[in-house]
Amino acid sequence: MTKQEKYEQVLPQIKAVIEGENDTVANMANVAAILHGTFGFWWTGFYLVKENELVLAPFQGPVACTRIQKGRGVCGTALEQKKTIIVENVHKFAGHIACSSESNSEIVVPIMKKEEVKGVIDIDSREFGTFDENDKLYLERVAGLLAISL
Repeated sequence: MTKQEKYEQVLPQIKAVIEGENDTVANMANVAAILHGTFGFWWTGFYLVKENELVLAPFQGPVACTRIQKGRGVCGTALEQKKTIIVENVHKFAGHIACSSESNSEIVVPIMKKEEVKGVIDIDSREFGTFDENDKLYLERVAGLLAISL
């Protein structure tokens, strides 16, 4: 099954799991589990914006950084720029925060509500160049679904 086919398969599942549930933590926990289980990424999770920094939220994978300042690392940069960032090689990203030395590529998608970033989807891979425009397209749709419960 292609990556696109997997996303097409999980989108209705994600919609069904979060539909009618307004608890952010519950929704993020289930979405992290669905994405992580389907794609086998190294780290799949969320950070929520609290007092102008990112604070760790539900995730699947190894221990993660607890707080990330706005503008720092891939997540903080996505928060600051209010846009999705795809990094083929995190070791070449200026200011990368190495929460895990086994992470080699990353995608961070802001979860927007009324032009304001409320959190981010953060996914890391052990492989270089894992993420592409398909990931961006589908994960931005997932972010849109999650924004409803924020």
